[in-house]
Amino acid sequence: MGLTEKTCIPCQGGIPPLSGQEAQDLLAQTPGWALIDNASKIQRRFTFNNFVDAMQFATNVGELAEQENHHPDITFGWGYCLVLFYTHKIKGLHENDFIMAAKANSLTNQ
Repeated sequence: MGLTEKTCIPCQGGIPPLSGQEAQDLLAQTPGWALIDNASKIQRRFTFNNFVDAMQFATNVGELAEQENHHPDITFGWGYCLVLFYTHKIKGLHENDFIMAAKANSLTNQ
């Protein structure tokens, strides 16, 4: 099953974050995303032709996050939207972060 077909499961904490290798393996399924902060977070910068498209994308990612109950940090401005995922409760990456990254990718044709 691909990441976009999965749904996020609530993370209650008390589990270890993904290892660097596990994160790298899942990253292969999320084109355009990069591991940052010693493989404890993933982020992607999406580019747009104007402010309105960037704002709409940020809104769409926010609505998706509400549906999945897994929320990113989102920064946007004229022509860009930066999306950052990590699981706060485990201070690192969980499969949920990659599920959300894949689903965010599906919101755009970039």
